[in-house]
Amino acid sequence: MSPNPSCSIPSFSNSKGFGELPQVPEPPLLIKDLGPFFHENEGVGLAVLGDPISHSISPQLHNAALKELSAKDKAFKGWRYDKIEVSASQLGDALPSLAELGYRGINLTIPHKVEVLPLLKSVDEEALAMGAVNTLVWDDNGWSGRNTDGYGLEEGVHQDLGVRLQDSSILILGAGGAARAATAQCLLRGCEKVWLGNRSLDRLAGLTDALGNLFESHRIRTFSLSDLPPEIKSLKDLLVINATSLGLRQKDPSPVDLSGLSSSTRVYDMIYNPPETALLKDARHRGMRSANGLSMLVHQAARSLEIWTGETVSSSAMFKGAREAMAHPDE
Repeated sequence: MSPNPSCSIPSFSNSKGFGELPQVPEPPLLIKDLGPFFHENEGVGLAVLGDPISHSISPQLHNAALKELSAKDKAFKGWRYDKIEVSASQLGDALPSLAELGYRGINLTIPHKVEVLPLLKSVDEEALAMGAVNTLVWDDNGWSGRNTDGYGLEEGVHQDLGVRLQDSSILILGAGGAARAATAQCLLRGCEKVWLGNRSLDRLAGLTDALGNLFESHRIRTFSLSDLPPEIKSLKDLLVINATSLGLRQKDPSPVDLSGLSSSTRVYDMIYNPPETALLKDARHRGMRSANGLSMLVHQAARSLEIWTGETVSSSAMFKGAREAMAHPDE
């Protein structure tokens, strides 16, 4: 399939992109410094927008995959992926400016995933259910929104832990945007029931109210992280997903006590740096199969690139780019 820079897309609480710790100190681009590079060079621009954004390793993932694509099809030789610092107050002006400069695909991170919604011509149903957008596509009518975070989680869990969301009993930790995206993905995929746990029950109530407008309320159960429901402890197909920020810092405690859970429990932490959080260390010591969120990062990125290019993207190049970026953060 030939590249389609004007591909058309048919017509969460804020997701914090957990795991995105400072990694690559090279400075991001600024809107005021951009010129019409792509118009002059017949290329196509892709980018991630955020504030802060200097930490992002997304360019290493995408440019590694674009290099592989361009080796197979010369039509992609002019494509590149940048990181651009855009504040919340700049976003409304930045999107049309980037389109004029030749950017046709955008990823969004802090603080734009929710705030961008009223600026878009259309948003697909899954992104609406998740309450956030992380992928934009330009066509002649404007920017359209998608969300590939849920897809990334689903594929990451399957790759690393060998299970599908719909075949598991799901326990999600957190009540923010990442938890909403994870819960929505599980419910959209047909999970009969999802347990949501958080330290703040008030915040949890807000999340369940929002999800209750989209899904049957009996499919969502809530609890305090200090008091696991007894029925969870006997489950043999339990999948625990950490969607909290606990673990980003080396001294952070685990968000939940895994004692009493079956050793067949699987644990997935959306955080990918540090590669082993207190939660994952506890899971390993208890003989539970576990994984960090690097696979989620890569699969959501690969899905975004497939949307923009119309091509099947191999995740292997992206994994290589991610591991190189994390192994050599000062380069």
